[in-house]
Amino acid sequence: MEDVKKIVLAYSGGLDTSIIVKWLIETYGAEVIAFAADLGQGEELEPVEAKGLATGASKVYIDDLREEFVRDFVFPAVRANAVYEGTYLLGTSLARPLIAKRQIEIAEAEGADAVSHGATGKGNDQVRFELTYYALKPDITVIAPWREWDFKGRTDLIAYAKQHDIPVPVTVAKPYSSDRNLLHISFEGGILEDPWAEPPEDMFVLSVSPEAAPDKATYVEIEFERGTPVAVDGERLSPALLLAKLNELGGANGVGRVDMVENRFVGMKSRGVYETPGGTILYAAHRALESITMDREVMHIRDAMIPKFAELAYYGFWFSPEMRMLRAMVDESQANVSGVVRLKLYKGNVTVAGRKSDGSLYDPEVATFEEDTVYNQADAAGFIKLNALRLRIRTLLEK
Repeated sequence: MEDVKKIVLAYSGGLDTSIIVKWLIETYGAEVIAFAADLGQGEELEPVEAKGLATGASKVYIDDLREEFVRDFVFPAVRANAVYEGTYLLGTSLARPLIAKRQIEIAEAEGADAVSHGATGKGNDQVRFELTYYALKPDITVIAPWREWDFKGRTDLIAYAKQHDIPVPVTVAKPYSSDRNLLHISFEGGILEDPWAEPPEDMFVLSVSPEAAPDKATYVEIEFERGTPVAVDGERLSPALLLAKLNELGGANGVGRVDMVENRFVGMKSRGVYETPGGTILYAAHRALESITMDREVMHIRDAMIPKFAELAYYGFWFSPEMRMLRAMVDESQANVSGVVRLKLYKGNVTVAGRKSDGSLYDPEVATFEEDTVYNQADAAGFIKLNALRLRIRTLLEK
């Protein structure tokens, strides 16, 4: 403790980190610099600076990282079609390494001795933050209050906040926590810990319920260049603006709600509820475009690595040699993935309505069920017999 004079805290202004500012000052007697990343959480950031200073922080950084987040983290995951356990689009997982990266940069600029975060000792985020810290600055001191203090849970934190006049947005009656960025908003804990209980409708933020969505479908066209989304309905947009646009369209049509029980890296199962409207649209569009532009064997090799890519992102190994290798492979696979996809959004569903590309590998002359001059159907007989040879030999042997 004596060696720690200045700490950079990943700060959100929520329950945990509001208390952590005060706790770090009391426990370590150190200067605390609060850092909040603007990843698209909107108006939640407006009171953060004043709140951080009022709680005891000597300085508050609020950095706009929206474009970097979407360009360098979300879009690489889209290009990889990375989905954890077949369902989760990695909204929080992709944000943590960027926050931690910027936190290390601030620590170096400020001459800080340590970094800190508000992740609990039960969750994935502690791993994501700290693996990034150590990957980028191996000698950094890491302080994880949830693994050190005597508070047993969020009820204790609410009581501490009241005792120290720290305003927090969580109550005992509505104790679930949320994390929001441009890709998604997540909800967990509290009333959601019962996997049999349906999430209350008034909890959702980014989307209307499918039942309340319009009775008329919305069509949208998305253009890609080398696997990266670049335009919506013919309008070229920056990465952050493009994703925000798709969030609007998807949310208005009830797209992107997920309720799942996932396997955390630390070993336990956890129930999470997510809204990912724009991301859900992008994944569907990207996969549709790949279907006409990507070679079969390249696609199958890349697809075999999707679970590993998603797992590395989920576990926190974004800045690892194996992830660097996988990202290079994915980037290579996207060389021909350029074109436009048309989608239909209707009451929570995303349906592909069309796809086109100047680099399309789909040839109607070959695929047609009508007469053609390209494909000799009789050739298939030898192809099948050669592939069946080992099967026939095995069966004959067994008889």
